[in-house]
Formats: sequence, C-alpha cells, structure tokens
Amino acid sequence: MTVVRDRLEDSVRSLNPGYFAIVMASGIISVGMKLGGFDVLSALLLIVCAAAYVTLVILTIWRIAAYRGQVVDDLTDASRGFGFFTFIAGTDVFGVRLAMDGHHTATAVLLTVAGLTWIVLGYVVPWTAVLGTSERPVVARANGTWFIWVVAAQSVAVAAATLEPVYDGARRFLAVVAVFTWSVGVCLYGAAGIFVAARMLLYPLRPRDLTAPYWVAMGACAITVLAGARIVEMEDAPMVNATRGLIGGFAVVFWAFATWLIPVLVAAGWWRHIANKVPLRYDATVWSIVFPLGMYAVAGIYLGRADHIPLVGMVGSAELWCAFTVWCVAFVVMVVHLWRSVVQVGPATVETQESA
Repeated sequence: MTVVRDRLEDSVRSLNPGYFAIVMASGIISVGMKLGGFDVLSALLLIVCAAAYVTLVILTIWRIAAYRGQVVDDLTDASRGFGFFTFIAGTDVFGVRLAMDGHHTATAVLLTVAGLTWIVLGYVVPWTAVLGTSERPVVARANGTWFIWVVAAQSVAVAAATLEPVYDGARRFLAVVAVFTWSVGVCLYGAAGIFVAARMLLYPLRPRDLTAPYWVAMGACAITVLAGARIVEMEDAPMVNATRGLIGGFAVVFWAFATWLIPVLVAAGWWRHIANKVPLRYDATVWSIVFPLGMYAVAGIYLGRADHIPLVGMVGSAELWCAFTVWCVAFVVMVVHLWRSVVQVGPATVETQESA
C-alpha cells in the first residue's frame, strides 16, 4: 500500500493541467450520441464524463494544496500553461450535456464557474506563461495547447447559447455573453494561429515536437462552428440580430477550414510515428485528439441543421462514429496505463519506474 500511495502522490504532483480534455472528449461524444438517438451510449459516456470531472477536480485541489510549486511551474511554462483552460472547456461541455437531460440549474452553475474562471485565467495564463516569464523568445515554446485558449472562450459561448431558451429573464444577457465570447474566441484563434505558425516556421520542427495537442487547432475551429450554429438558432435579441448573418457565414468558413485540417493532421501523425518511428505511448495529451474529432462531428450536425446544409450534417453524423471508436481505444489504453503506473505492484512496478 505504501508503494501505491507514493505512486499516487507522484501522479498528483505531476498531473498534467490539460487532463480535463478527457472530460471534454467524453462529454462532447455523449452530446453527439444523444443527438443521434443513441441514448444508452450517451448515458454511459456521461457517466465517464461525470466521474472524470469529479476525480480531476479533487486531484487538482489536492495538487494546489500540496504541490503549489509544481502548479506555479506549470502556470509559468508556455508549453503547459494553456492546458489549464481545459478545466473551463470541460466544465462547459459537461454542463451542456446535462442540459440535454433537463438539468438546467446544474448547467447554469457550471457555466457560472466556467465563466468566472475564464475571466480570471484568460488574463492570468497569458501573463504568467508568456509575458511574465524571463525566457525569450517565448514563441519557441508555442504549441497546439495554445488553441485551448480559443476552445475555452467558445465553450462559454456554447453553454450560454444552450441556456438562452430556458431562462426568459436572462435571455438578453445570455445572448450578449454568447456573442461576446464567440467574438473573442475568433480573435484568439487568429492570435494563436500566428504564434504557432511562427514557431513552426522560425524554429526546427522535429518529429517529437508534433504532439497530439496540435489537433486542438482543428478542435478550436469545430467548437467555433458549434458556438456559431447555436447562436444562429437563438431567438431575436439586439446582439444576436446584429451579428446573426456574420456568425452564420463565419461558421461555414470555420467548418471548411476544420475539414481541410484533418488530412494535414493525419499526415503529420504519419510522419511522426510511421516515417520517423516516434513511439506511440499513452499520456494525457492523447485526449487532445479525441475531443477535436468529437467536436467536429457535433459541430457538423448542428451546422447542418442551423444553416440548412444536409451534407454537412451527414458528414458530422458519420464522423461521430470515428470519434467514438478513437475514444474507446484511448479509454482502454488509459485504464491499462493507470493500472500499471499507479495500482499494480510487483515486477511491472520496476519496469514502469525504469521506463519513467
């Protein structure tokens, strides 16, 4: 038991701030299954989403209380700091899925938590990880996790648009929140894209540098599409009426770009793992692949409905099963990894420690 406790403490100490991506991935695929009428699969995914969310909140609080130095190190690391935004996105995605079962109060609470956290981290993380560090040039450490900054903003927009039809008294406020955060997210996508592109063009790009979070570039596009489609469906409000046509058009543009990015990302993975033989091992960033696939599927389904584009909806429905398959593989590998690295005691312990 002492060995297990020590290994659990080590896991908490080194907990990746981006681990809430499993909540994002499970939640969004659960949303897609619910939309497709696969209620049993959706419920099972929701259980995983809820369990992962509660577990990670507890572990994160434990880490902040016991290993504050490691948390500060992550906040000041430009290559890891943006992973904290997965908490915001995971909270909102969880809330959106609960709203589909009529738990609107829980969704409102989660949106409030996510929105307030977004306001704080939206300024703190860029300052501590980018402007507040003495390391220069910071752009050399830019990577795909920077796009989670975008995903967090758009997740707030999606959650606000989800609740807008429910609370008549807060309808105009929620419309302002949705349009405001969607607009900020679009601007942040441009900024993150410039920084990440500069890193790729100005510094050597080795196979091991093309990590899973680069898929978030596509996921950020997809959630921008989803948020835009939800805003287009909203009831008349001054902020919505002023931007409905613009947002609807941008949603189609972002969907097209997200579609274009998929072959690029697949080719990058082939170059990394097949051509250059970088070992394919499990870590928390694997969920950064699953979430974009699920978000692309759900975004296509909503966009097809909101803008009356059946082809886009059909593509989204087909993509949903691809995302679910990848989720299943990632989940099984994660369970095996956690068993071997935290629970299992014996010869496997030595092997794990040596490989670590």
